[in-house]
Parts: sequence; C-alpha cells; structure tokens
Amino acid sequence: MNPSAPWWKTGIIYQVYPRSFQDSNGDGVGDLQGILQRLDYLAWLGIDALWISPIMRSPMVDFGYDVSDYTDIDPLFGTLADFDQLVAEAALRNIKVVIDLVPNHTSDQHAWFVESRSSRENPKRDWYVWADAKADGSPPNNWLSYFGGGAWTWDTTTGQYYLHLFAPEQPDLDYRNPLVVEAMKGVIRFWLGRGVAGIRVDVIDREP
Repeated sequence: MNPSAPWWKTGIIYQVYPRSFQDSNGDGVGDLQGILQRLDYLAWLGIDALWISPIMRSPMVDFGYDVSDYTDIDPLFGTLADFDQLVAEAALRNIKVVIDLVPNHTSDQHAWFVESRSSRENPKRDWYVWADAKADGSPPNNWLSYFGGGAWTWDTTTGQYYLHLFAPEQPDLDYRNPLVVEAMKGVIRFWLGRGVAGIRVDVIDREP
C-alpha cells in the first residue's frame, strides 16, 4: 500500500443500499438511523469509507435514481439531521461517508423540470433536452432508452418531445447549458459542506 496515495485508491469502501440494510422504525424499509445502529459493526470490519446508495428526495419510480430534490433526504430514509448525525458518528470511528449523485437526469417532479415543461419561454426550458417532432409527428430520432422503448416522450403542454435515456419520469438535463453545470456544482458543494468525503457519480451522458 502506498501511504501517499489518495485514500480512495487504497481504502476499503463498503457500499450500503439503505432500504435493505437496517430498518430502525419498523416500516419495512432500511434508513439512516439503521445505518447509525450498525456503525460499530462497520468499524469492526475495518472499512475506511461508507458508500451510501441514493438517499435524496425522490418519487421512487427508479428507487431513488429519479431525484426530485438534490439537497434533501427522502423521508423514507430520514432527515438531513439524521444524515449529519451519521457523518459525525462515522467520523468518530474514522469512517468517511461517500454518497451517490445522479446528475444525468432528474425526476419529472423536480422543480427544474416542472418549470421547464411549463412553457417554451420559461427560463429553465433549455435546462433539459427538448426537440420538435418530425413532420409526421414521430420522435426526432430513433434513440432508445436503456430501460427499453424510445428515449423521447411527447409533452402535450408545450408540443415538443423531451429526452430521457432512462424512464420517461427521468428527463435528461442538458449540460450544454452552463447554468445546469453551475447548478450541479452547487449541489456538490452542498454535500461537501455537510461533510461527505466523496461523491460517486452514478451516470452522466453528454448528448451531441
């Protein structure tokens, strides 16, 4: 082991999928307090970092990979106060906390997309990938979703298609827009400010 190497290159990182790890309140779903209850066990294992799968606020169409608020914890898992406690208690055991971030797309319930689909003139319209239909009304191209079927969904309110490389409820952000880049940097700063040691990027694609 090279002692001068970054911790994430040589450390032991333990992934936790919260909903199936430890249920602290008897609702049948694991949560942050459940992880807290097991920190001593994780420390006994000798891990250096705890990587937590998606816990941000979400309608759970894709089990948390459809984020409706990047700066809040979904009530299914607890609160921001629970998260802060977890980070602090983990640090006392020399365990770093790493979280998942899904920057490629949001939930269609995210405030950004609600604005974007409200009208073609909305300032957040070009935060997502919109395109006109072909002359015959079909999608702009033949791109496919990773989840099967086409990657374009028609929006009746504004009369355009929006791109989703995953579920229709997961519209793709458009990183050609510098405002989107800055907004996501703000999300990263938010979580680093709460003490996370790193962020694992789940998926991000760049459309041509």
